[in-house]
Amino acid sequence: MARQATYRLGDLQLRIMRVLWDSAPASVADVQRQLGGDKLAYTTVATMLRKMEDRGLLRHCEQGRRFLYEPAVSAEDVTRSMADDLVDRLFEGSLSATVTHLLENREVSCQELARLERLIQQRKQGP
Repeated sequence: MARQATYRLGDLQLRIMRVLWDSAPASVADVQRQLGGDKLAYTTVATMLRKMEDRGLLRHCEQGRRFLYEPAVSAEDVTRSMADDLVDRLFEGSLSATVTHLLENREVSCQELARLERLIQQRKQGP
């Protein structure tokens, strides 16, 4: 089985990816505006986009004098990788310890509990 890529994104990188997953392609100015405008300098966003492209997270095309960025990785791949990393690092790979922690420390609605129960039953029945 091929080894899946591992993605570790900081908060700003993840926010940028969410912007691009929702509205790519986007220019530096578009991303800056969706991140909150004046709170982040244009040059900060441009630098981060360039670094993320160097890491293979993004790609760009040129439209006139503007670069338009889009994700090179899917939200699903990043979510899987970051969640797996969290379970491995904080809970030594134990899914039951992870779920126990979340159930004991987070508000869980009846609807969410019912969904979890359905998922567990489906998993018990096999693929």
